[in-house]
Amino acid sequence: MAGLSGSCWESIRSTDEADLPIPHDDEEQRLLLRALQNVRPPAPVSERFLHVQDEYLGAELAQCAITDADDVPPAETLQTGATLAIWQGDITTLRCDAIVNAANSGLTGCYAPNHRCIDNAIHTAAGVQLRLACERIMEQQGHPEPVGRAKITPGFNLPARYVLHTVGPMIPSGDPTPAEQEQLADCYRSCLRLATDHSLETVAFCAISTGEFRFPAELAARIAVRTVREFLAHRPAHQEPTQPHEQPHDQPQTQTSTTSTADTSTDTSAESTTNTRPAITIRKVIFDVFSDRDRQIYKRVFADHA
Repeated sequence: MAGLSGSCWESIRSTDEADLPIPHDDEEQRLLLRALQNVRPPAPVSERFLHVQDEYLGAELAQCAITDADDVPPAETLQTGATLAIWQGDITTLRCDAIVNAANSGLTGCYAPNHRCIDNAIHTAAGVQLRLACERIMEQQGHPEPVGRAKITPGFNLPARYVLHTVGPMIPSGDPTPAEQEQLADCYRSCLRLATDHSLETVAFCAISTGEFRFPAELAARIAVRTVREFLAHRPAHQEPTQPHEQPHDQPQTQTSTTSTADTSTDTSAESTTNTRPAITIRKVIFDVFSDRDRQIYKRVFADHA
């Protein structure tokens, strides 16, 4: 793909009032744009900028091999008919109802330029609208996102319709306690409940907490697979209580900072209300892995259960 157009850089300059030298090399331009996205605070943005950004991100996505969730072969079929799958690849190129982002407690993404974490990758591919949406949620909430909870936003420029944001436990010692292991399981349960609340059918999980948060990869995989199996196998005789929520709306092609953050603040606390939880609609859960090592871990976890 050719480098970014002059109008794109002019839009970036006029939006952020920056006077940056623009590299001539295509890859260096991509890295610069990503770095600018990463450090940009969730401030209002013009319609012109969003139009140019969305065109660019759409062109970048068109150069990628998009994988449809239904094309990922199942690794296991549960008695309920739901399937579990392992997929190795870039989660930002997966077309499904929702992908899961391993967020931090601020929820608005990674601000380190070109950092290689999943939070950074998802926010970069989705566009600045995602940070704006998350900021609105945090403003309404008024406190950092607790470990084990989840929020939902549109996917904006991602192939996925929605993003489920969850904060996993941080394990500096690399040796999680039983309570911290349960917190990780809570992340998976919260995302699955939220997906069910919004009648989603296909969900792709990243390996929550196993990167910068240092949760041991094999233990995390076992917790992930066990928790998802238990959730999808559970068919209660009565509906479970849940919090009231707003249904997030599918976003149009281009949105301003006002409309891009509307109706996305959905929580998953254990507090009971008069509402009831709907029937489980999830028919496929994909465990996305990036490395060959992680793929082998998940294969081993599935084989041990067979």
